Amino acid sequence: MDLHRRHSVLVRMASDGTRLGKTVRFANDPARLKREIAKAGPEAKVVLEATLGWYWAADALTEAGAEVHLAHPLGVKAFTYRRVKNDERDAADLADLLRPGRLPEAWLAPPGTRELREPVRGRHKLVNLRTSCRNQAHGVVVKLASRCP
Repeated sequence: MDLHRRHSVLVRMASDGTRLGKTVRFANDPARLKREIAKAGPEAKVVLEATLGWYWAADALTEAGAEVHLAHPLGVKAFTYRRVKNDERDAADLADLLRPGRLPEAWLAPPGTRELREPVRGRHKLVNLRTSCRNQAHGVVVKLASRCP
């Protein structure tokens, strides 16, 4: 599955790599995602790339009974060097990496852990922003002080 901010692309494959049905492109919606994954049957395996906003999709897929795998973005970095780059190809390549067990996986944190991480990440970003502002102000003061005799 190739997940984006507003839409997703789902490619269904058999364990031997043959495609099952058409590629499905749909607007991101947990109910629609559950309906689409239900067509794959019980115990479907789904690969998501760990990009911005993957939480809702992983939760919806888990609720639908799918086995969710989270692809590490640095491990699938080779996608950027392909000549043909599109959402369908990205989704198919993720599935191709999962089949033989070569998918570089990231840790799929449970929802409770993710909830605890959010405020810590938010605070970290704000502290970095504050430090950057202070450093810039300090740089301006130092520059102005060096001009005065």
